[in-house]
Amino acid sequence: MSLSARNRLTGSIKDIKSDDVSSEIILNIGGQEVCSTITTNSVERLNLEVGDEVTAAIKASNVIIQK
Repeated sequence: MSLSARNRLTGSIKDIKSDDVSSEIILNIGGQEVCSTITTNSVERLNLEVGDEVTAAIKASNVIIQK
């Protein structure tokens, strides 16, 4: 599968919290946590489970940095 997103982070699923509509996926990426919110339907369709190795593709028009 080809993607236009250039920022890809590979890690393992640490936790999944789901309700009827949406799911929060916590990824462990090199000791850091990244959170993604996707539909619960997508979790089921992709058969995602804690411990699975996945890749997060990030495409954002803005990244805000604060000091």
